[in-house]
Amino acid sequence: MARGRSPKTHELLVALRHPLRREILKQMMGGKAISPRELATILDHPLSNVSYHVRVLVDCHVLSLVRTRQVRGSTQHFYRSMVKDEWAQVVLSDTAS
Repeated sequence: MARGRSPKTHELLVALRHPLRREILKQMMGGKAISPRELATILDHPLSNVSYHVRVLVDCHVLSLVRTRQVRGSTQHFYRSMVKDEWAQVVLSDTAS
């Protein structure tokens, strides 16, 4: 993945196709870096499910890894949204919870 690359329209559409991915992106609006574990707690979804969708978003270049932290023998990853397109931000802000 090219670091810092903005997602293309097709990649954004793939990312926004699934309701959980839209919820993940809504939580990340405003540039806040957050981990899948934190998202799983906020969204009340299993960590494995949230982690899968975070990986899809990374593959679509919609999320970017910004830092890692060692926690109890494992590595916690923190991601930031790369969504800059105004139309996508409108879709995310208008999506019913």
